[in-house]
Formats: sequence, C-alpha cells, structure tokens
Amino acid sequence: MNKEWWRTAVIYQVYPRSFADGDGDGIGDLPGITSRLDALQELGVDAVWLSPFYTSPQRDGGYDVADYCDVDPLFGTLADFDALLLAAHARDMRVIADIVPNHSSSQHPWFQAALDAAPGGIERGRYLFREGRGIDGTEPPNNWRSHFGGPAWTRATEADGAPGQWYLHLFDTSQPDFDWSNEEVREEFRRILRFWLDRGIDGFRVDVASSLVKAEGLPDLDPELDEDLAPYTGQPGVHEIYRDWRALLDEYEGDRVLVAESWIKPLTRRAEWVRPDEMHQAFNDLFDDWDAPTLRRIIDDTLDAFSAVGAPSTWVASNHDTVRQATRLSLPRSERPNGLGPNSTGIASYDDTLPRARALALLTLSLPGSAYLYQGEELGLPEVSEIPDEARQDPTFFRTEGEQYGRDGCRVPLPWEADAPSYGFGPGEASWLPQPELWGRLARDRQQDVADSTLTLYQDAVALRRSRTLGAGHVEWLPGYPTHVLAFRNGNTTVLVNMGSEPAPLPAGEVLLSSAATSTTSTTSTLDPDTAVWMHA
Repeated sequence: MNKEWWRTAVIYQVYPRSFADGDGDGIGDLPGITSRLDALQELGVDAVWLSPFYTSPQRDGGYDVADYCDVDPLFGTLADFDALLLAAHARDMRVIADIVPNHSSSQHPWFQAALDAAPGGIERGRYLFREGRGIDGTEPPNNWRSHFGGPAWTRATEADGAPGQWYLHLFDTSQPDFDWSNEEVREEFRRILRFWLDRGIDGFRVDVASSLVKAEGLPDLDPELDEDLAPYTGQPGVHEIYRDWRALLDEYEGDRVLVAESWIKPLTRRAEWVRPDEMHQAFNDLFDDWDAPTLRRIIDDTLDAFSAVGAPSTWVASNHDTVRQATRLSLPRSERPNGLGPNSTGIASYDDTLPRARALALLTLSLPGSAYLYQGEELGLPEVSEIPDEARQDPTFFRTEGEQYGRDGCRVPLPWEADAPSYGFGPGEASWLPQPELWGRLARDRQQDVADSTLTLYQDAVALRRSRTLGAGHVEWLPGYPTHVLAFRNGNTTVLVNMGSEPAPLPAGEVLLSSAATSTTSTTSTLDPDTAVWMHA
C-alpha cells in the first residue's frame, strides 16, 4: 500500500444500514458489506469509509453511540468487523471508521450515571449540564438551537423526580454533548482510538469535528452572526485536541489518517484543521452550485487554502446528509431543502437531472487531491422523495414536525440485482426504507458492462484518474472558452464541463471520456450543455 495514500485517494462512503443486508432483517450489516467488497474493488476505490456501526439505540442512524468499542448487534459482531477489515486489506483497500466525539447517546453508561448523580458530581462533569435561567430555572441556559430543530437544551429530571439541571445537545435530545474541557473525556477517546487502531483500522472520519469545544461561559448566540462564528463552532481549543490525536495516530505503522467533517468557512479557516501536526484531510462541500464562474472560484480558493498548509484538497459531491446530486443539482439554489418528500415541488424528471450528476462525476474525479464517493452515486441514484411519512426515521422530520423531510431520501437501501427481492439488498423482501420502482432500472447488474451506464462511467473515470495521476496533478485554467464552461488542464488531461444552456466549442483532439450517456462527442465539434469530457492534452 502506498505511503501517504490519502493525498490522492478515491474514498467510498458506506452507510451500513443501506449498503447490503446479510441476514435478511431488512437492515444492512457488516457481513453484507464484506460480501459486496468485490464490487468496490471493481469500481477501483482506494478506501472505504464506514458510517457508525457501534452499539446504539439508532435514534440518529448510529450517530448516537452507546458503546464506542463494540459493534451493534444490528450490524454484527467484532469478529464480523475483523473479517471485513481483513477482506478489504486483501483487496488493497483501506478502511476508515466514523468517530463521533461531540456527543454520545443518552443511553451511554456515562450519561445514565450523570442522570442518576447529583448536580456538581463528577458524572455530570463529563457532559454539559447547567442550571436554567428565569424563575426556578425554567428557561434554558442560553438561546442555542439544535441542528435538528428546536432548542439545544433539555431539562433533566432529578433522582427525586423534581425538574433539575439542563443538558446541551446540539443535535437530538438523545445525543448529549460531551464537555471536552474534562480530561476524563479526552482520555476516554484516546482509549477508543487505540482500541480500533490496535484492531487495524486505517483511520477515522471525525463527525462534527469543529464543535467539540464551546466558548467559555456558553454565551448566547448572536442571531446576526453567521453560523460559522457561533460559540459552539471552530473554537481554538479544538486544535489542541486534534494535535493530541495526530500524535497518537503517528505512533502506529501504516499511515493512519484523520479526516475532519468541518464545513466551517472561509476555506482558509477550514484549512487550519489540516496543518502538518493536525488532521490529514478536511471535507470540502464544493458542489452545490451548477455555475462555472462560482465553481472556478471555489476550486481556486480550495487549492490555495489547502496547499498553503501542505494538505491535499478533498472533493465531496454527496454524502449521507445531503440530497443526492442526481436530484440536487437541478433544484434552484434557493430551493434546496433539507430533504425532499411527496409534497415537494420543482423536482425534474430523473432523465433530465442525471446528465448534471454524470458531468459532476467527471469534474470531481479530475481534480487534484482526494475524491469522496457516496454509495449509490456510481449508479446514478436520485433522491427518493416518495417515502410516506409513516416510514420516515430521520429525527429532523420529527423535531421539525414534518416541516423538513430530512435525510431518509438519500439513505434508501441500494439496488444490486433488478429481479431479486429488495433489488438484491438482502435475501428477502425486507428493506428498512421503501425502495422505489426506479431501482429496478438502476440496479448494479443492469449497469455492469453496459458501455453508456453510469456505473461504467465511474469505473472508467476512476481507472483513468489513476493511470493519468490526476490526483497528484495541478489545475491550469485554459483561456478562450465561454464563461459557462469550466476548462482546465491537469497534467496530460484537458477537462471541459459545459454548465450553460448552449453548446460550447470542443477543440480537436482525442476524447478519453465523456459524461454523455450516448456520446457522439468524439465525432462532433461541440460540447452539449450539462456535459463533461476528458481529452488527451
């Protein structure tokens, strides 16, 4: 395996509940993932990133962890994890696990002990318990709001049954925030990291990486300030934590990595997470605007910010928290909500939305640095909007009383075989979220070895990216193209993406790859709208 592999890697996110079900209960699991690793090897990815599989009540899809050092029975056992890791390594693929340090589940033994303890006890010191404001403490300690809707504070009931202190939860009420000023919390996470590193894990994607440290005194949020300046975002103390973690990982052989989920802006501030003694990578939410001048500016800013600290750029088009790109890119920027549902408007037909997603794939995989793929995007899966209310499970849907549909639509289980029960997701019909009929058309077996399929496009792009060393290259913008066309050279490859509504000139030369499903690009002199090509420079 290559040294500093993460600088140019293609990393594939697996959301375990929805990838493959090995035991037929309708929920994906670790044996299911292991059984499908050959497909990821054929895709050509360098690493697999696993969303949480730890012991959890599953109130937030596993991001509410009750035991950080065990596998939830829903997903299998520690032996199943070891088998998955061994199988991935045998295929020359790394494995990165999510780690969730901002908060635990309310079912975590520490939090249960905190509820049983008196105010001021050491058990409560591991979390952010505070006295309320107002008469008899009936008001929350400050005005912070949960990312899932509603207040970020819940009042605990004391052992004698009386209303007591409040605890902070930036997410669901079942996800209390740790107090990272407490050395016991820091030492516990060192133990957790070592547990998985000792088993052979190749690194960690750190959930909510920018929010661990809160401002002294937990002051009210100024509603006039941008979210990036909130008292719970990007506090200087987080860097001390990740320097400590980096030193711990550096004790291990094998080039283990830390990846920050940090959407903080500006990019120069986000790049602080990946200075040489901190993390290796930080996510970059590049692709929300289908506009060439905007994307050119973001690409330049990204490359400048991360190269200034010696870190690779990352390019993340979709993940388990966003509307899938095959739908999102065709929605007006001002109307891209938190999830889609049966009453959502403005959703174009699938065949009309897919071209932009395919073009985006070629853009993502052509840029220097590391590219992230979210499971199912290689099949061109769209957001599933027709999930009935009674089948939804995302806490956002319930905390906003249905005002926001939430993230279920991008988490629907994958289709593997068109004619199999649950489209091959598992051995039976069970599927924890309902799968649409469109899955039969998009199933992997229907796309395998089909020249113009989205799967083949991704396989070809990943292979060409590696053979032409695009991940280790640099961007050189090309003059003379319309403003709605992104045009650049990366090494010996020219990349053109038409983001306008009119055809654009296509230079003479060899077309290596085109995003057009039925391509005549190699025999014409124009590049159609919503189309990308790679050409030999």
